[in-house]
Amino acid sequence: MTRRLRIGVSARIQYGDAAKRGYLKKNIYYLEQSFARWLQSAGVLVYLVADVVDRDSNSLTLADYAAELDGLVLQGGTDISPQMYGEEPLRPEWAGDPERDRYELELLERFLFLKKPIFGVCRGQQLINVAMGGTLYQDTESQKPGAHVHQDTAVYDDKHHHIEILPGTRLAALYPGVGRAKVNSLHHQAVNRLGKGLTVEAHSADDGVIEAIRHTGPHYVAGVQWHPEFLHGRDDAVLDAAPMLQDFLQASRADIQSR
Repeated sequence: MTRRLRIGVSARIQYGDAAKRGYLKKNIYYLEQSFARWLQSAGVLVYLVADVVDRDSNSLTLADYAAELDGLVLQGGTDISPQMYGEEPLRPEWAGDPERDRYELELLERFLFLKKPIFGVCRGQQLINVAMGGTLYQDTESQKPGAHVHQDTAVYDDKHHHIEILPGTRLAALYPGVGRAKVNSLHHQAVNRLGKGLTVEAHSADDGVIEAIRHTGPHYVAGVQWHPEFLHGRDDAVLDAAPMLQDFLQASRADIQSR
């Protein structure tokens, strides 16, 4: 029997507040249910990868996770700190989450070192771009000329717009005949200067915001700005989330066979 794929997912972090009661006093690593169900729909085993904090008394490292797992998916979530790409926050509320940044960048680098497949969602795409030396718009609406509002917390994943998939790309091959598609939009930041070795596979039809990227090298590294986990299983003319997941998982299986 073929072994099920073991896919690691980077953790979102909810920071504890001493003024609150019960478990809310403590830091929490978590995975949104819809994200887990999207991955599990393909029959893979999903592992939430927690940061290794106490390294002085524990020989376990993030490299150990990378060695055991077959691929990595980077979750969405909070802004990336502008300091991670050589800038200072233009506003205090745009300072991001440096603690999560450091953890996820190390995790990403461990999988890159082992040449194992990586797929980024929303913040995950932005993190890939930063890891490759690129930059972000700290605030897409005010910094990118002509940009539309790409985030509305009142409706969350029910905010949608259209993307254009660039012909000749791997993403276009996954969606033959689909040049324009409806996706959700839940992000404050976006890719500004593209990182080294990356190419654009889709952009927003309205304002050109980069919506999908891929590394041009031989190893699988790709990301999308929208949240495919919220599109999974829907039948209201949104872009089917299954082909890109299957593409990532096929790359993970191929990587196992090549080792």
